[in-house]
Amino acid sequence: MGKAKLFAWGVAIVIFIVLMIVTPSIPQSEEYHNFADQRKLFFGIPNTLNVVSNVPYLVVGVVGLILCYHGNYFRLSLEGELWGWSFFFVGVAAVAFGSSYYHAMPNDARLVWDRLPMTIAFTSIVAIFIIERIDEKTGTTSIAPLIVAGVLSILYWRFFDDLRPYAVVQFLPCIAIPLMTILMPPMYSHSTYWLWAAAFYLLAKVEEAEDKPIYKFTHHVVSGHTLKHLCAAMVPIFLTLMLAKRSVETERKSLFRKWKSYWISIKENQNKAETIECEYAAVSTITE
Repeated sequence: MGKAKLFAWGVAIVIFIVLMIVTPSIPQSEEYHNFADQRKLFFGIPNTLNVVSNVPYLVVGVVGLILCYHGNYFRLSLEGELWGWSFFFVGVAAVAFGSSYYHAMPNDARLVWDRLPMTIAFTSIVAIFIIERIDEKTGTTSIAPLIVAGVLSILYWRFFDDLRPYAVVQFLPCIAIPLMTILMPPMYSHSTYWLWAAAFYLLAKVEEAEDKPIYKFTHHVVSGHTLKHLCAAMVPIFLTLMLAKRSVETERKSLFRKWKSYWISIKENQNKAETIECEYAAVSTITE
């Protein structure tokens, strides 16, 4: 690893330590477990919709993992990519079990098994992005440390009742990935799928925060947390579609540069159209 990369990692660690020192701890609120929809609708399943709405994670996780290896359907040419996407889809599939287990009887002890697979998926995605956008070797070697850091953030919360490390693991990718998607040149096409995935995740977080108001607004048909599960499941669905459709970019240009070129071309076409219209209007239509 080069000096610049070591310096960057060192700066990141120092910033994290300083933030841990100067910011107050964030305990887990017991109110978090008080979800709006607590109905037992069928088969005796408690909190039925919050439990069964996790099924899409299992489906897309298993399908994605199979396609990673079956005939190399996703055309993953780098070893780090294969490992990163494998951990991602394993994490997604495990969310179905962990989240269902938690929602059957919500409490702190079970919440660990809900958050653990999500953390594996989050950290794997960060490593994949480093491989694609920054450096293959750095991204590949960061897979294990990032996953370990994610697991440690869960353990830190569980033993010290402090959500700060977990918040960093969860929300930092939400900021970094869209920015990197827009500003950094990609290795592959169909980069906009990353933005669609980020948009659905943001929507899912809004629905999670508005759990009870949404339940009331829908006249107790569906809660915000159930919708959150369905919207968050769109993230791996979009990423699976991206993997199936994408190809290697021959000319690596960031989305920002592509958008800029697109708007410039539109502006030039508008100016040409205005010029032609003016020239046409200047032509005399009177005949002698």
